[in-house]
Amino acid sequence: MPRETCSTCLRPPNVCYCSALVSLANTIKVVIIQHPQEEKHPFNTGRMAHLCLNNSEMLISETLPNHQLDRLLDTPSALLYPSLSWLPQTPQLAEGNNTPSHQNQLEKIEQLIVIDATWKKSKKILHLNPKLQQLPRVNLSGDLKSNYAIRKTTVADGLSTIESIALAMTRLEDKNEYSKLLQPFEKMISLQQQSYSAEPT
Repeated sequence: MPRETCSTCLRPPNVCYCSALVSLANTIKVVIIQHPQEEKHPFNTGRMAHLCLNNSEMLISETLPNHQLDRLLDTPSALLYPSLSWLPQTPQLAEGNNTPSHQNQLEKIEQLIVIDATWKKSKKILHLNPKLQQLPRVNLSGDLKSNYAIRKTTVADGLSTIESIALAMTRLEDKNEYSKLLQPFEKMISLQQQSYSAEPT
């Protein structure tokens, strides 16, 4: 018999975080490209961000067809991704750059592309979709610390997808309301930790 799950968050009823979901009217559209394996991960936060952002789209694929990618990139876009040595040099829309050219670049951005996957799988998505590599990048910097206590990462200072989106959108739109995105994230963590502690030893 299939395990009962919530139709919205896809989590079992005892760890459903839907009561903490928020509704945010973001100006810059957020497009989440989710790796198919991530879709089934119980602690996935890409879907959570999509549920909270009114102006968002989720694409579940490792390789996007050219026609779909071209349609997507018809809108002036930026890629939320670290500046790694193997990536092409593109404009970095990072915090602290207040030059006129940088501000002009920021004002043109209408869409933020986010890859929702493990670090290894996210690199594969970029390799399979090289047009994404050419986008201006939003590179989060500073003293980054994740609260993703129930899932491990192999990258120092690595953030979850929803934490990264919350920080990036706060910087891009200069609004503090995106911290509300973390409410369902924190509830998911709390419920899961309670579930762990309730398990018989």
